[in-house]
Amino acid sequence: MIAFTFVQITNLAVFVYNIFLFLYRSAIVVASLWNKKAAKWQRGRVNLLEKIRVAVVDNQSEIIWIHCSSLGEFEQGRPLIETLKARYPMPKIFLSFFSPSGYDVRKNYPLVDYVFYLPLDSKKNAARFLDTVRPVLIVFVKYDLWYHYLAQANERKIQSLLISAVFRKNQPVFKWYGGLQKKMITFFTHVFVQNVDSKKLLRQVGISNCSVSGDTRFDAVVAVAEKFEPIPLIEQFIATSRTIVAGSSWWADEQMLEAALAKLNNADVKLILAPHEIHEPRLNQIEKLFPYSIRISQLNPPGNGRSAKVLIIDNIGMLSRLYKYAHIAYVGGGFTPDGVHNVLEAAVYGKPVVFGRNYKKYKEAIDLVESGGAKSFTTAEELHRTFRALLSDDGIYGHACRVTKDYVFRNKGATEKILSYIEENRLLTR
Repeated sequence: MIAFTFVQITNLAVFVYNIFLFLYRSAIVVASLWNKKAAKWQRGRVNLLEKIRVAVVDNQSEIIWIHCSSLGEFEQGRPLIETLKARYPMPKIFLSFFSPSGYDVRKNYPLVDYVFYLPLDSKKNAARFLDTVRPVLIVFVKYDLWYHYLAQANERKIQSLLISAVFRKNQPVFKWYGGLQKKMITFFTHVFVQNVDSKKLLRQVGISNCSVSGDTRFDAVVAVAEKFEPIPLIEQFIATSRTIVAGSSWWADEQMLEAALAKLNNADVKLILAPHEIHEPRLNQIEKLFPYSIRISQLNPPGNGRSAKVLIIDNIGMLSRLYKYAHIAYVGGGFTPDGVHNVLEAAVYGKPVVFGRNYKKYKEAIDLVESGGAKSFTTAEELHRTFRALLSDDGIYGHACRVTKDYVFRNKGATEKILSYIEENRLLTR
């Protein structure tokens, strides 16, 4: 029998990993011929390292590098970014994204100094990137770990943090074949996890440099709610009606909503719909489903849309404030493979939250369902009954409102725990 050392196994895993990266890059190049997102990914990385060099060449300040996979991870990292900028004004912040959906929306984010795509992981790219940016602190948000970047940072003894991480026992890191994933996690100086279960799982595989901070998304939604600014067009549309705000909706969500509201037949209830995608074919599809609808871009001049019962949001960036106007919040995605979208954006305003059946990957959704702050459904009939109960029973409605708001505010504070670690270990200079 041939025995392999741990080093040999790791080297083999890195070899396979490099092949995967090569195949991934090749697949993106091919897909870019017809897929717009792949094309953006490809174009965004043309001559990327040189563009980064030119951007930072004259910088004389320390740099904090924060990496997010996409927009969702950015929102988790956002409270830390804003707090770092307030407490440590001298260091500059370099924000990187893997996905176009994050980069496109936040490429002009004013609280960071540089925003770029992350060059595809390789030993050469990682070395050149770190030589160019020279970060004094690295923060990866939740996941999207890249071996060569982390290995190079570890060799150079650059302090690195993984924040808002969550682990489940079915993930590769806890399997016999997950050695490379485990190795990447050990490269971090410290890991901040969302819950006790994640910490226990890491300890079972020998990773002890971790602590429970909670989820920074709670801090993010609280910050948005506390800075709430009214939206006059929304107030004009709602008038005195009770309103269901449906955010990040997909086609299956919209079909369920149409069937449930038709059966509800309540003239005093309006629907505000913020679809997950707002390209023209999707908007046309929604308008056919809801004939008595109007787009928010069509509400001006004042008075337009008086007969409309459904308002379609055809812009990006308004959703987190829209939930403030909800009598009931509907969060989309519950019929997609990835599951329901961010329920905390609605819960922070103390609103009952409703979503489809696929929510078991998200602890906050599970917690809210179990405590009575949220309701999941499978059929349009179930959705209809949920709406009817929340609209007619003040006791049920009031309990849901109290539960959701209390849950969010009880779980905030992750950002301060991470900042305390940074300050106690003097990872940055002011």
